Amino acid sequence: MYINTVISEKKNLYVKYWLLLITFLVALMIIVGGLTRLTDSGLSITQWNLISGIFPPFTLDSWQKSFDLYKKIPEFRLINPNMTLEEFKTIYWWEYSHRLLGRIIGISYLIPLVFFTIKKNINKELFFPLYFIFLLILLQGFIGWYMVQSGLIEKTDVSHYRLALHLILAFFIYIFLLWILLKLNNKKDQIEQKKLRFLPIFFFLCIIIQIIFGAFVSGLDAGQIYQSWPLMGNTYFPDDSNLKDLFSSNSLNIPSIVQFIHRNIAYFLFIVFLFILVIVFQKDEYKYLRKITLLVFFSLILQMLLGILTILSSANLVISSFHQIGSIILVTTSLVLIFKNSNIN
Repeated sequence: MYINTVISEKKNLYVKYWLLLITFLVALMIIVGGLTRLTDSGLSITQWNLISGIFPPFTLDSWQKSFDLYKKIPEFRLINPNMTLEEFKTIYWWEYSHRLLGRIIGISYLIPLVFFTIKKNINKELFFPLYFIFLLILLQGFIGWYMVQSGLIEKTDVSHYRLALHLILAFFIYIFLLWILLKLNNKKDQIEQKKLRFLPIFFFLCIIIQIIFGAFVSGLDAGQIYQSWPLMGNTYFPDDSNLKDLFSSNSLNIPSIVQFIHRNIAYFLFIVFLFILVIVFQKDEYKYLRKITLLVFFSLILQMLLGILTILSSANLVISSFHQIGSIILVTTSLVLIFKNSNIN
């Protein structure tokens, strides 16, 4: 009986290590994807070759062929007509790294998943969620190419709606993986505690909405319009727009309006979490949530500061990248808060 228990624990440990690796790779994928966007590298590879695309150009001739394909799209003709082959290689390597990492995630997920299934290391409770995540990974590859296609014909950039879909799907994959890891590494607390009910979930949903608008800001280059804070120009509301634009059907296509909404969702998030913070520290029945609540609060403050610095620096590459990393940290800590709040009797 003891031997069987040890073997079972080892099997679970292998699954945990595997999921931890995939979760890390997905987080890395989000960061690399953000850098690919920030360096305007996403349209450098104009074809989607699932197998042959694994290998980058090796010869001067193959590099020139890839460059010639890039020269055919509007981004080159209208924005980068003087780009050299060496400059093209820089943006190519960013996009290639992004796609290669996607392939590595797919292979690193599928092969162990099949192996663990055959060896019966995966219990019935995890079977559907793990295979559902694999389907999401496959879908993410399709969405990635669907996004790139939007910038190859008429536009000089990808659709900010498709960019947001691509980003939020990556975060959903990360969230599902992290939730499974939390369940595998924690036992239900048998101590009677009081739950915060819907507040942590509401806060988390607001974060998801904020990430979507962050993708809109990135896709529209809206972060480079106003380099001032807390005002946008000389006023709180962007001075190149009027209030009716905020409620128009075209509002999500106006960069200054999108940046205005993104800023104000951040303020709303801060107010909501202050409310959570006060409740947790006022009442002893929420004492078990105090540490993680403080961690979420510090993550939120850090993310807001990075957002402000991103604006003031005109979307500096390094600061913007840290802002992207900050969103992963905030999502992680907030999800742990939800888990701890739900993982009681």
